[in-house]
Amino acid sequence: MTDSIFSKIIRNEISSHKIYEDDFVIAILDIGPLSEGHTLVIPKEPAATMDELSDGHAAALGRVLPRIARAIKKVTGAESYNILQNNGADAGQAVEHVHFHIIPRFVDRGEIVEGKPDKENGPGLRTTWKPGTLTQEEAVELGKHIKRLL
Repeated sequence: MTDSIFSKIIRNEISSHKIYEDDFVIAILDIGPLSEGHTLVIPKEPAATMDELSDGHAAALGRVLPRIARAIKKVTGAESYNILQNNGADAGQAVEHVHFHIIPRFVDRGEIVEGKPDKENGPGLRTTWKPGTLTQEEAVELGKHIKRLL
């Protein structure tokens, strides 16, 4: 794994707006926010993707993500938010170090109209879902193979 910008932030070689830190995790405000309060939650372990992360650091992320999300909601007044995490370049990962985005969403700021993201106004996260299909037979076969590895 390469030495990422997040590794440098963890070692305090690059300044950041740190809002949380413990032995396993840091959380910083994103310097290119999609909305007010956009925060990155980063394990201190230098794993590129979730499947490379140790159980201890994964558990630490699971403990702090809800706490940080609650604090962001309270401070920003956001009623909704997205938690986004990408693994690998083909999935949109730009920094090769596991990190979660907490992205507050705001109806009153033109970001969401009638419960759906507004594709025309301002910055923010835009999501489009194009669901496929999964037959009963495909689900049974795929599930069997995944379960075997767990």
